[in-house]
Amino acid sequence: MHKEEFSSFDVAATIRELREAILNARVSNIYQIDEKTLIFKLRKGEDIYNLILEAGKRLNLTSYALEKPLVPPAFCMALRKFLRNSLLTNIEQYEFERVVLFDFSGKLGNFRLVLELFGEGNIILVDGENRILQALCYRRMRDRNIIRGEAFRFAPASGQNPTKISTLALFDGLKSFGEIEVVRVLARFLSIGGVYAEEILTRLGIEKTTKCESLLPSQVEAIHNCLREMLSQVFKGELEPCIILSEDGTFVDVTPLRLKRYEGLRHQPFNSFNEALDEFYAKTEALKKAAAEKKAAEQLMQEAERLKRVLAEQEKALKDAEQKAEKYRRIGDTICAYSSELQTLLDKFLTEKKAGRGWDEIVSEVFSKKREGLKPHVFFESFDKQRLILNLCIDDLHFGIDIRKALFWNAAKFYERAKLSRRKLEGARVALEETRKRLSEIEAKIQEVKVLEEVVPVKAMEEIAKRKVKPRKWFEKFKWFTSSDGFLVLAGKDATSNEVLIKKYTALEDIVFHADVAGAPFVVIKTEGRKPTEKCLQEAAEFAAAHSRGWREGFASVDVYWVKPDQLSKAGGSGEYVPRGSFTISGTRNWMRNTPLKIAIGVQSDEADEAYFIGGPVDAVKAKTKIYTVIAPGENSGKQLLKQVLKVLAEKAPKEKREKILKASIEQIRELIPYCKGRIIVEG
Repeated sequence: MHKEEFSSFDVAATIRELREAILNARVSNIYQIDEKTLIFKLRKGEDIYNLILEAGKRLNLTSYALEKPLVPPAFCMALRKFLRNSLLTNIEQYEFERVVLFDFSGKLGNFRLVLELFGEGNIILVDGENRILQALCYRRMRDRNIIRGEAFRFAPASGQNPTKISTLALFDGLKSFGEIEVVRVLARFLSIGGVYAEEILTRLGIEKTTKCESLLPSQVEAIHNCLREMLSQVFKGELEPCIILSEDGTFVDVTPLRLKRYEGLRHQPFNSFNEALDEFYAKTEALKKAAAEKKAAEQLMQEAERLKRVLAEQEKALKDAEQKAEKYRRIGDTICAYSSELQTLLDKFLTEKKAGRGWDEIVSEVFSKKREGLKPHVFFESFDKQRLILNLCIDDLHFGIDIRKALFWNAAKFYERAKLSRRKLEGARVALEETRKRLSEIEAKIQEVKVLEEVVPVKAMEEIAKRKVKPRKWFEKFKWFTSSDGFLVLAGKDATSNEVLIKKYTALEDIVFHADVAGAPFVVIKTEGRKPTEKCLQEAAEFAAAHSRGWREGFASVDVYWVKPDQLSKAGGSGEYVPRGSFTISGTRNWMRNTPLKIAIGVQSDEADEAYFIGGPVDAVKAKTKIYTVIAPGENSGKQLLKQVLKVLAEKAPKEKREKILKASIEQIRELIPYCKGRIIVEG
């Protein structure tokens, strides 16, 4: 993955698309994903957009669901205070820099959000008087300060604005850099980055190492024209967005234009640059996590090598300690076994010394008898006059005894040394076993990670695929189900969607249901010119009954009626007000008395064999799946009820599907149960 930063061209292309998509959208909510990343949930008409802003890195619309923290950070809460429910009135790029300005207008006034995509990046909220209200990072700098209450100032320009520079100014500017390579100067002088600096030179066939002072006027003019042409492509929206991949499929870059520098590499085209950015960053982030697993494996291998060295040292030390303990024991045994001879030799030294003879004379005499092969003199090796130690060699054992101490005291001293060595030996053995155990664990982990090196990237891509929010079909903004005989049935979620459902999506040939209870939604059968069966009418009536206030009140049944759309009107009687989401009804109503309040929740599998849930009238759900349960009004609510439903569905599923069902999000079930309240009456 070579792309490291958002370029000025990337910013311009992104904004070109964003203006078309989200200008004049309203801010529904704001989330802060991590210390640098915000998600703006925007609503424009009936469409919802998620705009991701990552300081210092990227800006694009995203179709991936990102995990949101349970407790919003302080910066996020401040942005919600000032910007939630405000209107996004303008988006622009500042002076072709990597700076994006978002203007908002709301009840609290006008605000500007500044996204800085250079360096470490920042996100700054500015009020209508250009005073800093909030910032992701507060800083004191040489050329400006990002401090609450101070006037906001843009960072000094990193180069000339390429949209405004003339050919002459470009020529003079390039020449002033003398012997510096032209590619480096273009990247900095025009602030377009290395990729686009190289692209211009590649298109013109100018060697990128050419010195600025060597450029001809015609070459500078060609550079200027090429730059203007590329800018024109972006500003006119003549984009060719794509992700560039290397031979092994690794993402190299994501660009709004086809670049000559990437000829020969595989290009994955997209309908929009925002879509390409979304795919690029979502997957590269996932692969970074996979790369972290690989790095963990390398660290484990380093730790294993260290432990092997420690183990070798410990084994050597243990062997030396064992040999030393054995040697001390043998010396003690030898002293005891040869006590008579050794005592004779000891007495010889002590007696002769008392007789007034010198140590050298005594040693000389002993050596003389040793040469004659006389015992115990043959055991003698040397004598330490300072320490009074008699050095001996018996059965290839070399040791010394103190002539000032009794012979058996000397033997006891060696036995004590042997005991001390054995005690140390036990500690060394424990340490050795601990090292072996630790090494074994590390080697097992290495094997696991080696397997994961192949599996993790695949799993990462699978997880990314799961997080991608599929485009919603138009009817998914309502409550809905498909009848057992294939009719689409819709219901309003609230007063606003009730109004929209009837006014915008109900055709004259459709059928409209309503429960005879205050606080019930309209339910519409989309007939598409066909005549609904009695079964379809009954299922629609049950849907209308279940989603009425009767469910919350615990009714067993309610009366439901249906009418044709032309019987509905917003015109009330004289002086009457028809509230939003309500309609007056004229003419005959077709009654379906004592319609029971019950629904079913079932499980189906998608193309990837992942579990998803469906809900609706019992017969409609039974027609689509054998794994279902039936729910009626009751006192269980919230997560308790949702977990019960999930458990029952898992128990009714085949063994191979149970784990996937239990791992599914209970939030998928929440919107299928009226008021998220009820009790299970049938377990399928």
